Amino acid sequence: MIPENRKDEGLQQLGQKTSYSTDYAPEVLETFQNKHPENDYWVQFNCPEFTTLCPITGQPDFAEIKIMYIPDQRMVESKSLKLYLFSFRNHGDFHEDCVNTIMKDLIRLMDPKYIEVTGLFTPRGGISIYPYANYGRPGTRYEQLAQQRFANH
Repeated sequence: MIPENRKDEGLQQLGQKTSYSTDYAPEVLETFQNKHPENDYWVQFNCPEFTTLCPITGQPDFAEIKIMYIPDQRMVESKSLKLYLFSFRNHGDFHEDCVNTIMKDLIRLMDPKYIEVTGLFTPRGGISIYPYANYGRPGTRYEQLAQQRFANH
């Protein structure tokens, strides 16, 4: 059940029976109004059971996806984010592409002040890959934050 103070947000997934997409589905992402846009604060999501398919072999790849962002006016709704991340399960993409796609989709969705996405992929063939991508709103101190965090990553 959606709380009374959130009913006018237009959320479609929250409080409904869960329906999983069989392929990449950015359209399931939903946002709600940030009640504290004047504050800078971190929101972090960890998805320890992320799966996708290797685009060459079709074999499954497993990862923990970490998303951290500083919201502005809109925030991603967590159930829609879960459904979105689950939609990669039958989608074939390289690790680096998954991380960048997730980041870009969330930027388009929310227009955050700052965001970073890390993929901690389990080893395949004896090697693991940990792609990292970040973004800070151009022309602001968040762009400088992105440059600093990237340099120190």
